[in-house]
Amino acid sequence: MAELKDIVDLDSNEVVLKDNRVTGSLLPKKNAELGRNVTINGNVSIEGALYAETLEVKMGPAVLKGAVFANNEVHLNMDCKGLIHFEKSVASPKSVAAMLTSGAAIFGGDINAPSIKLKNCFVCGSVYGTEVFLENSVVLGGVFATKTLSINTSTLGTFNAPEVSAGGINYLLYPTAFSVEPMSILPGTEFWNLCLADLGSLYKGETEKDNTGKIRMDLTHDTQRTILVDKEGTKTLVNSYSVATRVLVSDLIDLDKFENHFLIISASLGSQALKQYSLTLANGEKGPELTVSKIAEFFFGILSGKTAIKEISGQVDFDELKQLKI
Repeated sequence: MAELKDIVDLDSNEVVLKDNRVTGSLLPKKNAELGRNVTINGNVSIEGALYAETLEVKMGPAVLKGAVFANNEVHLNMDCKGLIHFEKSVASPKSVAAMLTSGAAIFGGDINAPSIKLKNCFVCGSVYGTEVFLENSVVLGGVFATKTLSINTSTLGTFNAPEVSAGGINYLLYPTAFSVEPMSILPGTEFWNLCLADLGSLYKGETEKDNTGKIRMDLTHDTQRTILVDKEGTKTLVNSYSVATRVLVSDLIDLDKFENHFLIISASLGSQALKQYSLTLANGEKGPELTVSKIAEFFFGILSGKTAIKEISGQVDFDELKQLKI
């Protein structure tokens, strides 16, 4: 990586950065700078918050350590190479687009925009939009769309949208997700629930604990239609997709030693954590550190099939459950 040239102050209506470190924030100081466009051409670090009319990332690597807001669009070019790391939240009143084919992007906080399109992206927080498209991406929180949500070969914490379409092999981290209309599913689409998968052991490279694993979701039989009524009496029909009725096996798991939530929370804290944490191996030795980049690599390993998770039915023999309770 080339040596970065420090920039303390920028007084320009157009900012193009390459091999630069901006030591402060990129915020407008006068009216003329409200329409300022910012372009990143690679090897850039911005240590404060950023406001722009349009933020365009043509080439990585780039690290943006503060919150990012673009009045028009946050746009990462499709052929953008290298890692683009937004350590805090990213928002726009119009669009956030990161349809990456060569590089990758990490969003350390939430993403909020009417139109959101992500490919090869890792989101530590949640995604809020009107129309959301996800392909080969991981969102540790929820994906909440007020109109449409398209999911293709992705991992989500949960989701809620009026219209949901899906294709490929997908994973949910939490037991339940929702849509208003029945989901539109392409042939060959699979959904697996990881709420009882031993992600902590897999992250450490150890053997998964007994009675843990991924649960195949049957989007026909694991669906329940529910009518919700608000304070004004308005009724909304919601389809819920859940394995909650099939996780009695959780009573057979020592949840005190389950490290899934700690793994996810460590990623969501990111740069806000006061120190670097790690998981402890079964033999008591220090395990791998919980860095955002390593956690992202781990979840993409699950998505690609490189990290295999054993399958469980989510069902349990009542005699076995009775024996445990006695």
